[in-house]
Amino acid sequence: MSIAPANRHAAGFELAAVELPVYELPVEQPVVPAATYEARVAAALDAATAAGLDALVVYGDREHFANIAYLTRFDPRWEEMLLLLVPGRTPVVLAGNESMAYAASIAIEAEVLRFAKFSLVGQPDPEGLSLADAFRLAGFSATTTPRVGTVGWKFWDAPGYENWIELPSFIVDDLRGAGFELSNANALFTGHGTGLRLVNDVDQIAAFEFAGCHSSESLRRMITGVTAGMTELQASVLYGPTLLPFSYHPTLLSGERAAYGVASPSGRMLEVGDAMSAGFGHWGSNSARGGFLVASADELPTGAHDYVTALVAPYFAAAVAWYEAMRIGVTAGEIYEVVQGVVDDPFYGVYLNPGHHIHLDEWPSSPVAAGSPVVFESGMALQLDIIPSTGTVYGSSNIEDGIVLADAALRSALAEAYPDAWARIQKRRAFMASVGIALDESVLPMSNIAGWLPPFWLAPELAMRRV
Repeated sequence: MSIAPANRHAAGFELAAVELPVYELPVEQPVVPAATYEARVAAALDAATAAGLDALVVYGDREHFANIAYLTRFDPRWEEMLLLLVPGRTPVVLAGNESMAYAASIAIEAEVLRFAKFSLVGQPDPEGLSLADAFRLAGFSATTTPRVGTVGWKFWDAPGYENWIELPSFIVDDLRGAGFELSNANALFTGHGTGLRLVNDVDQIAAFEFAGCHSSESLRRMITGVTAGMTELQASVLYGPTLLPFSYHPTLLSGERAAYGVASPSGRMLEVGDAMSAGFGHWGSNSARGGFLVASADELPTGAHDYVTALVAPYFAAAVAWYEAMRIGVTAGEIYEVVQGVVDDPFYGVYLNPGHHIHLDEWPSSPVAAGSPVVFESGMALQLDIIPSTGTVYGSSNIEDGIVLADAALRSALAEAYPDAWARIQKRRAFMASVGIALDESVLPMSNIAGWLPPFWLAPELAMRRV
């Protein structure tokens, strides 16, 4: 007997033979021009001034790179770094020893200072530069620039936590010790409905589409090639990725490990009947899927033979509802209600926001919550991220991919500047229509597998569609 709740939305969807289009992977990588980075720095300083701030300290490290990369094109690889911004002054970048050569990739006019204290332990520090010296060289003064906004990677919008500072304490201590008044300024970049990084221009969108092509094709290669008897690590080789930077650690998990979500592949041997989960993303993209390593319902675990009707069909209905509700002008609260209207039963275990922004980092922020008035605008890159966690024999399902919202002018600019990307987007829209997903004209799918949900990974030619 099924332990899943009856869901009236499931009746409109079925598992059937679905032909996923074949795409020729793009080779020419779109590049965001230097002038765009200069304009981003200027906009950041204008936003800081409007917020009552005199200067910005932008921090980056290996995991928390997105704001600095957005402003400069330069991302730290294994050292910390700082970007110091004062209106009317040349930006100053502090980089460790092994970032100095790579700093030639910086797109803006900036003074690059070697700050060896950001280097790995034991490396030489011939200049002996202090943070106080660096701040002074950048034009910081407790008298003329007393109010400094710190930018790392995270802000809190809960009352009482607005000014938590997430930068390393040695930076915060030195700034406060020198008399500066600090405040968390991350919302300038990723704040709900207002952040600078949440609205993308045509070149950035093309770069995200390029990444989305490669991410989604990697996941497709793995799902269509995986077999029982491989280990998770052997199956992960099927990804065959380019070495574009990752937006998060790639995953491929099986059996009881499938519920771990963010763990890395292991030496566990794959067996018929295993629950499966996998995700892969380059900067600006992420594609993820969940299912079972079976060819038919007969091979599903005992008690889960109705997996498709009990979990996958209502879940797919929720994803379709998300896609069809998404458009320019819809509010984040409306998106939340649309999804909750399908998978509101506790059985589904959907507890994260059903959707979020995506950028160089996989989750900059999400306004999708009950009652949210935030309006989605042209240029926003968004992720369909609805993940049921049943905690039962049914495991989970997943159809996570990204889109961009674009008005007529932005669509025209993208089609003119990047005709191959535009053709791929139209091909994806046509496939999604073929499985019953009616997209608004403003919705541009960024993934080659958008709309493709194969619950049985040993029969990937079978996928969900609207009846």
